[in-house]
Amino acid sequence: MIVIRLLRLFVLCIPFSFIFTGTTYASNDSKEFEKSLSEIGYTSVHQALQDSNKHFNHIISLPIQLPPVPFTHNYGRFNNLEGNINDGFEAEYFNKDLSENHYAIRVRPAENKIKFKKGNIDKTFILNDSNTAIYSTKASGVVNLLIFEKDGWQYMLSVDKRISNKVTSEILVEIANSIK
Repeated sequence: MIVIRLLRLFVLCIPFSFIFTGTTYASNDSKEFEKSLSEIGYTSVHQALQDSNKHFNHIISLPIQLPPVPFTHNYGRFNNLEGNINDGFEAEYFNKDLSENHYAIRVRPAENKIKFKKGNIDKTFILNDSNTAIYSTKASGVVNLLIFEKDGWQYMLSVDKRISNKVTSEILVEIANSIK
């Protein structure tokens, strides 16, 4: 049941539209869970990052810091969809026993960035590199987002709303500032 809830969360937390067809059924068995993720394009974070860097011919730097909650799994995916507008990298961190412990990093070229309505922006922050980050609790019903640009990329850090008391906007800013 936890696995099915996590897979649904993957689909629900993406702040832009993707259409998944079919139904995924999985037991709590780790091998079956890993297989189900593999079937929808997830690999190791390292492999997805290598594939993304090669495709874009530009290095994506990831945050060094993670949210202060325990994760049991992490996976990455390079999205190379029709055209270039939705191409990007994503990394997912989650806990198979605590479905609320879910954190994601999505990176896409800044020229194909997703724009957010002012009404969806709760706060703005200035990062250590002087870039502006926006924080939104309104753009998605299930995750809080920190969105910013760095080195030609748009980054979206998302965290499940159920742990927003443990992973605050200020912690997401610290994570953003850990990108070197």
